[in-house]
Amino acid sequence: MGSVLVTGAAGFIGAHLCRALLARGERVIGLDNFNPYYDPALKEARLAALTGNAPPGAFRMHRIDLADTEALLGMMAAEPDIDRVAHLGAQAGVRWSLEAPFAYAAANVTGHLGILEGIRRSEGRIRHTVYASTSSVYGSRTDGPFRETDRVDSPASLYAATKAAGELMSKVYTQLYSLPLTGLRFFTVYGPWGRPDMAYWLFTDAMLKGEPIKLFNGGRMRRDFTFVDDIVAGVIAALDNPPADGGHRLYNIGNSRQEELLDMVSILEELLGVKAVRVLQPMQPGDVPATFADVSAMKRDFGWEPTTNLRDGLGHFVGWWRGHFG
Repeated sequence: MGSVLVTGAAGFIGAHLCRALLARGERVIGLDNFNPYYDPALKEARLAALTGNAPPGAFRMHRIDLADTEALLGMMAAEPDIDRVAHLGAQAGVRWSLEAPFAYAAANVTGHLGILEGIRRSEGRIRHTVYASTSSVYGSRTDGPFRETDRVDSPASLYAATKAAGELMSKVYTQLYSLPLTGLRFFTVYGPWGRPDMAYWLFTDAMLKGEPIKLFNGGRMRRDFTFVDDIVAGVIAALDNPPADGGHRLYNIGNSRQEELLDMVSILEELLGVKAVRVLQPMQPGDVPATFADVSAMKRDFGWEPTTNLRDGLGHFVGWWRGHFG
């Protein structure tokens, strides 16, 4: 049995994916650069929780920056048992791209290209790669649901543009080298061990401290909030089913249900037992008013569909928060 390379293994979704792969008896090779976009201590804590429960010899970690092409390609060549890749590593966050644009080009363009080149150089040893794209590629829209056949040539942020570039590079590498690649457009993932820059985390932290929460666009935001366990199940389903023709595929992966941001706040108020102090703010540059996934292709091809509603998912998150932070 080969090993799965998981990039972004100390990240939110990556750590959950590693845990699920290990639980079903896989060997996993993790890669992460532990960058300080948010507190690296959270990434170290995710890694500690992961390794503490991993069977002996089943997991090993490489601390490598995706943009360090020489180190990345060297690692992929030196790990000959890698036969599948789950490429989740990226520079995330729409708003930070206004402050650190080159970080996005480095991780999401140069880093993605490095992964593709490492797969090409494996000469067929790596039999399938699933990579993370984003709903942000659909741009600023209020209609829906969003379908994979929709145009994605009007991104609203640099983050979205770099992820769209990753999709295009993947398509080209498949056309040139017949690499079997599957891209998944993630829709607003949330849950335990999440990212501190996400709204549900920021709201929970502020509400428990009695601080105000900022509601951008006057709170009139709609998101297809998707629980992390559903995302992980979808990634694994895709990973287990490479394209029969060795081609490149793209899928939406979301909850396929729009939720008002204000509804999320109301659920958190109930779960936390505190009222939010709401401060209405204008729309932020690069943000989008709504996301909404059509996931019929995932259901058709993999038998996957989401199972966790927002109330239950937030309940899992709040339970984790109280256990982790006290």
